[in-house]
Amino acid sequence: MKKSIGAKTVTYPTPVFVVGTYDSEGKPNVMTAAWGGICCSVPPCIAISLRESTHTYQSILDSKAFTISIPSEDHVKEADYFGIASGKDVDKFQATGLTPVKSEVVNAPYVGEFPFVLECELLQSVKIGLHTQFIGEIKDVKVDEPLIEDGSLIEKIKPLIYSPDNLSYYGVGKRVGKAFSVGRQIK
Repeated sequence: MKKSIGAKTVTYPTPVFVVGTYDSEGKPNVMTAAWGGICCSVPPCIAISLRESTHTYQSILDSKAFTISIPSEDHVKEADYFGIASGKDVDKFQATGLTPVKSEVVNAPYVGEFPFVLECELLQSVKIGLHTQFIGEIKDVKVDEPLIEDGSLIEKIKPLIYSPDNLSYYGVGKRVGKAFSVGRQIK
């Protein structure tokens, strides 16, 4: 029997996205966001939802662009810091020693040390209560070259996932089946 726990912002897995923008002074900034995911195949799009109070919110509206860097398990401290500190008060790249890299495709920076990056152009924004959903068309995806060779990217990137119910980060587990294939075993 299932027990109701009420309406909550809980789903699994929840991504750990590090959203990169330039602020109004052209300073690179990043923030960690967990509310987001792929939202369209053609054109390829991703959505992230941010509170208006974040420094990144207005930067996306102004520049019409953002990046999403996917941190690996090795950068859990930095990813968490990016969600704790505000770009209004501190230079997060300087504080962590990580490198802002200017996208060649959109007007936004990404984290050079993170293995996987989506470069996005803002298509639209939709205000939804406390958050605004920003839908970005993915203009390019960049992956550390050694990770592309042989094997599964998810196993090599080791992306972080977030658990909203206990406010914790996790790694991705083992592969349990091949999509669009394992289900064919049911007759």
